[in-house]
Amino acid sequence: MSDTQLLICGTAFTQEERDRLGAAHPALFVGGPDEMGSLDEGLRAGIRAVAFKGHTPFGGEAMDLLPQLGVIANFGVGYDAIDVTAASARNIKVTNTPDVLSDDVADLAVALMLAQARTMILGHAQAASGRWATEGAIPLNRKVSGSTVGIVGLGRIGREIADRLAAFKMDIHYTSRSEKETPGWTYHGDVVSLAKAVDFLVIALVGGPETKGHVSREAIEALGPRGVVVNISRGSTIDEGALLDALEARTIAGAGLDVFENEPNLDPRFQKLDNVVLQPHQGSGTVETRTDMAVLQLDNVSAFLAGRDLLTPVN
Repeated sequence: MSDTQLLICGTAFTQEERDRLGAAHPALFVGGPDEMGSLDEGLRAGIRAVAFKGHTPFGGEAMDLLPQLGVIANFGVGYDAIDVTAASARNIKVTNTPDVLSDDVADLAVALMLAQARTMILGHAQAASGRWATEGAIPLNRKVSGSTVGIVGLGRIGREIADRLAAFKMDIHYTSRSEKETPGWTYHGDVVSLAKAVDFLVIALVGGPETKGHVSREAIEALGPRGVVVNISRGSTIDEGALLDALEARTIAGAGLDVFENEPNLDPRFQKLDNVVLQPHQGSGTVETRTDMAVLQLDNVSAFLAGRDLLTPVN
């Protein structure tokens, strides 16, 4: 049995993040859960903690390869790649990195909304290419301030988005598992009712089987021709085929998207659209926030190995 108790799992880790973890605790590295079986049985027998980053499914079969495993510390607020039910059945704790990324993700949601409504991609191309001088101004676009927005999921990130948009004098509507204490915002019991009432629909749900396709074709159709979808949650939370159909047919006005169903391999239909703003899942992608996430992940690992309470357990 090895003295190494930490396994770093995921090709998404940067070298700096791997070095930080390895400096705190002697560690092994694998590219993903599917590579755990290639480790020597004696090495696997000593692993008590996994630092995980990525979207490759991490299920019970992989957990069983590590008989002493007690914690999976996830890098990110979303932990839908990890089978938490399987972990709980094996008395394995799962942690994530909430709160530290809420500001960045909320900022990007607002940026996507503004970029789509104010046709900022077209405007940049017009100015940068010199076409402004030869072709004149771009067509008038759309006012955001004072419009109506619906937040699908009023958790930590959804609340941060709503607070920002309230400063834009927007009328805030939302759905959530239950009605929240809010400053006069309007609660809807279902997403279709919400979509009918708003101009912009911002998706801020957690990922996973429970929210797959939560924003359905019916909800997308309910938005109507001036409706705009903004998604900073997971690609799985919306019926992506229905969204593409609506964007192509222009039965909704557009979308601002940071997440997709088959990242990083986007459906090629997205590439042909001129009414979308697309980002490569970079919601938390600032130096400051990614550092804070890495430190919180390490703190959870260190707490477990030292026998202390976990900072951010999810089960």
